[in-house]
Amino acid sequence: MTQNAPADLSKLRIDRSLAPVVRRRRKKWIWLGILAAIVLSGGAWFALQPRVTTVQTTPVVTAYPSQQFVVLNSTGYVVAQRKAAISSKATGRLEWLGVAEGSRVKAGDLIARLDNRDVAAQSQSALANVRAAQAALEQAWAEERDAQAQHKRNVDLVAKGFVSQSATDTSKARADRAIAGVANARAALGAAQANARNAGVAVDYTMIRAPFDGVILSKSANVGDMVTPFSSATDSKGAVVTMADMSTLEVEADVSESSLAKIKVDMPAEITLDALPNDRFRGRISRMVPTVDRAKATVMTKVKFDTIDPRVLPEMSAKVSFLSQDVTPEQQKAFVAVSPDAFAQRDGRTVVFVVKDSKVTAVPVTPGAKIGELTAVTGDIKSGDKAVLRPDDKLVGGSLVKVATK
Repeated sequence: MTQNAPADLSKLRIDRSLAPVVRRRRKKWIWLGILAAIVLSGGAWFALQPRVTTVQTTPVVTAYPSQQFVVLNSTGYVVAQRKAAISSKATGRLEWLGVAEGSRVKAGDLIARLDNRDVAAQSQSALANVRAAQAALEQAWAEERDAQAQHKRNVDLVAKGFVSQSATDTSKARADRAIAGVANARAALGAAQANARNAGVAVDYTMIRAPFDGVILSKSANVGDMVTPFSSATDSKGAVVTMADMSTLEVEADVSESSLAKIKVDMPAEITLDALPNDRFRGRISRMVPTVDRAKATVMTKVKFDTIDPRVLPEMSAKVSFLSQDVTPEQQKAFVAVSPDAFAQRDGRTVVFVVKDSKVTAVPVTPGAKIGELTAVTGDIKSGDKAVLRPDDKLVGGSLVKVATK
């Protein structure tokens, strides 16, 4: 028994040559399980992600009911029908300027004054000559009265035989000379008065006055500048200021000659200004210049304002819409409008889906009047928003969307 024990124990050893195969099979199944778990997790994550819907949008805009009556649109500028560059008929140095840009003046108001000491002295001398001529005339009148009285006395004395006929002839000649002296003095007075008026006009030429009621638009000269009637001298100024009558403001718009058949004098119009985009002014065609600009193939059309707003200024850019009929102030009020294809029904209400940050919000609205191809709406919606066009029945508030590009 003891001799055979070692041989028997050697048979009890474990054959470990098969162990690595078992380990490789276990690792393979582990990796397959991990891979399957990743695939299942990715599929679940993808399934749980919200769906992105591709949509088309339409803008929410500000519309005006008067737009539905537009026949033709044109552009132009605001101009003053009565405008003047005020200058002096005299030559001199500007001594005083009493206005600035924006000053309102009345007809006859003194705007500026030139240095007029020389012409003022001439005027004073002419007035003195008038006074001297007036005194000479009064002296001639006195001489005439005395000569007439003396001649009458001589006539009476001749009739009584107290004086000779020669005395009467002498007094008659003196009376005639006195009458001629009065006529001469009267003529001298007239000449002196004419010279005085001429000197006064020369003084008045140095006084620059407003020719009509208006507003000073610009000034071209300052105190100390040399002013001449035609600005022909070096470093001299012609016009001192430019002014306009603001009550004569109108819009000059160019209309293509091919569209002349669409408009006529006294046709209503609506005016919008770039400087006042939120205001619309009613107007009317006052006249059309009867000639065509050959270079532009347009006709100048004058559109007057029904009521001139004090904020309207000359040279403002303007857009003119010629209308088929007169509009009321109510039809000129702005409304928020959108295409009717943006409306959807949700829970018995009309809503518009507004896109913001790649999501849509269902905004309840109340449709109003139809303005051309748009419909006015009221609600928590404003101009500039993007509304979903023809929304799908499955689209709800909060849905992710992607705006389709055209």
